[in-house]
Amino acid sequence: MIVRTAEPADAAAINVLFEQLGYPDQDTGSTVARIRSWQADPSSTAAVADAGGNLLGVVAVHVGPYFERPGSWARIVALVVSEEVRGQGIGGRLLTVAEGFAVERGCVRIELSSADRRTEAHAFYVSRGYIVQTGRSSWFRREVVRR
Repeated sequence: MIVRTAEPADAAAINVLFEQLGYPDQDTGSTVARIRSWQADPSSTAAVADAGGNLLGVVAVHVGPYFERPGSWARIVALVVSEEVRGQGIGGRLLTVAEGFAVERGCVRIELSSADRRTEAHAFYVSRGYIVQTGRSSWFRREVVRR
C-alpha cells in the first residue's frame, strides 16, 4: 500500500468511502471539482491510501494562519478508512501524512472534529496524542444561503 496525492480519477472511490462515513449520494463530478480545487491550493492537500488501485482511505487537511496569535493551524476536514480494513494502521499512515503537511507549513496546532457516535475514532485520535476538547469549547455552524 502507498499513500499518494488524491487525483480526480479517485473521485468515485472517495465517494464510496464518504458513504461509509455517512455522507451518501456524492456526485462524482462535484468530487472531481473539489479534488482539483484542493490540488490547486497550496494550503490544502488530500491523500489516499492506495493498494494496487483499491482505495482504502482518504485524508484531507487545510492550513490557515491564526489571526489572534502568531503561527498557523491545520484542520483535518476528512479522514476515513474503509470499514473492511479499519484497525490495520491505514488511518495512522494517513494521519501522519496530514501532520507532516502541517509541520512543513509551520503549523503549531492541528485539529479535527468527529461525530459523537464515532467512539472508536475518538479512541484512535487520543491514542495519537490528540486532546479531547468536549466541555472546553463548543462548535457552532450555520448554513450560508446565497441570495
